[in-house]
Amino acid sequence: MEIARALSKKTELLILDEPTSSLNDDESDKLLKLMLEFKKQGITLVMISHKLHEVLKVADTVTVLRDGKSIRTFDVKGENLSEEMIIKDMVGRDLTRRFPERRSSPGETVMEVKNWTVYHPDYHDIKVVDDVSFYLRKGEILAFCGPMGAGRTELMMSIFGKSYGFRSEGELYINGKRYTFNSTASAINSGLGYISEDRKSLGLVLIQDVKTNIAHASLKKLSRFGIVDSQKEIMEAERYRKELNIRTPSVDQIVRNLSGGNQQKVVVSKTLLADPEIFIVDEPTRGIDVGAKTEIYGIMNDMITAGKSVIMISSELPEALGMADRIYVMNEGKIKGVLTKEEATQEKIMQLALVGGINE
Repeated sequence: MEIARALSKKTELLILDEPTSSLNDDESDKLLKLMLEFKKQGITLVMISHKLHEVLKVADTVTVLRDGKSIRTFDVKGENLSEEMIIKDMVGRDLTRRFPERRSSPGETVMEVKNWTVYHPDYHDIKVVDDVSFYLRKGEILAFCGPMGAGRTELMMSIFGKSYGFRSEGELYINGKRYTFNSTASAINSGLGYISEDRKSLGLVLIQDVKTNIAHASLKKLSRFGIVDSQKEIMEAERYRKELNIRTPSVDQIVRNLSGGNQQKVVVSKTLLADPEIFIVDEPTRGIDVGAKTEIYGIMNDMITAGKSVIMISSELPEALGMADRIYVMNEGKIKGVLTKEEATQEKIMQLALVGGINE
């Protein structure tokens, strides 16, 4: 709709800022083909994106920006440009592995969801999530994939203190004990942490500073007699600023002034300070650069090393394949199948999502 509105003004120059960030692979391909058609019609396009494979499909030239400066401009065809060449300039060094290595040895089941159904918040008879069951093991990264609207985010939000839906039905077990969370506070107090896909609306208070945002989910831990210990708040914020390499002049910096990657690290810091055993991360690297993505992956691996468990929702299939131990595939509110790391390929994930079975 936004693109149609821009073109209705007899546009000669069209600037697209992360145009495919909320689209699935099929929709993204359609948009990229549309951009090439606009080019034939004489429209000039500027595309801002972190999805390098898409950039290489449509761009004639690529300019890399880092720390507010123009680093280099490439001629895509003339220089036979590759993703690795772009990444080197984006991060300022060679990045040999986009997905850090991790030894995987998942243990016992720490969370189990049985026959979970969620009803639409406005249309109460519509099932957004329909009879879903899954389990999570200790020391495991479990991914949920599927097209937009598959019900992945709605499933996790409903589990996390009924943050979504008119009502939800089903059984939730953590370490063998059945739980019913009626609020996000009760979910946090029981060892769950949730990082939203929309960090600006649901993960951060943009007009507040870094230290206040990091403290939001742990006020009881940082308070005495109902009053926040400002010194302890600063110390914890400084600790995470150093550990997660948050690039900010100080923890008093207003969060809206940070880059997307550093905003995401503030959200992660907030969740880590609450010290949950189970992390639910929804699109953890959406809209951030390649270097910041690698740092976020490293943080997730550190969680696993510390004995935590991670549920990751991702629309980027290479990310799911590179990070997850198992992958549940969802579509139309149902689980269509599950794949181990060894079994999973992009083709199998797409086939499960769209067809519901795999032809061997």
